[in-house]
Amino acid sequence: MYLFIFSLLLILFQYVNSKNVFEDDLKTIEACKERAETYKDSLAVLNDKIFELSYFNLEQNEDAYTYLENKGYDVTALIPFIKDEIYKQNTNKGGNPLVPYAANEGKSMLINSIKLLNHKWLICDFSDGIFWGELLIKYEVLSQNEVTFVVIDSLLYPLQ
Repeated sequence: MYLFIFSLLLILFQYVNSKNVFEDDLKTIEACKERAETYKDSLAVLNDKIFELSYFNLEQNEDAYTYLENKGYDVTALIPFIKDEIYKQNTNKGGNPLVPYAANEGKSMLINSIKLLNHKWLICDFSDGIFWGELLIKYEVLSQNEVTFVVIDSLLYPLQ
């Protein structure tokens, strides 16, 4: 009789314990599903933001990309070449000649970053460590190894 009661209590304990573990696992799964749904929503928002930010970008602009390809250029090699040509000018004494502003004493105005907007224009920012600004540059690809630059407009931000 004692063995029967002990077995019954043991089985009851096992049942209650298993039920609690199962319910806890269900709660964890539900919480994970909710988090996954939140992450999917966040991912959709970020993808929309990436699409929005890449709108003015040569690599995403199919018409501009096709224009350069139709001219016979390898665009994947041309994009880094154009950027390198501008960065090379940073090594000139006195800073980059594309920047129409004088640098602070003992410093040089250097171009920091470049974004090719399409097959004709690019935008870049420059700084000497104290002053900074942006340039809108028209570029023309003359050959796979030659490009010319003309500054269309520039701005220098005031010191705060």
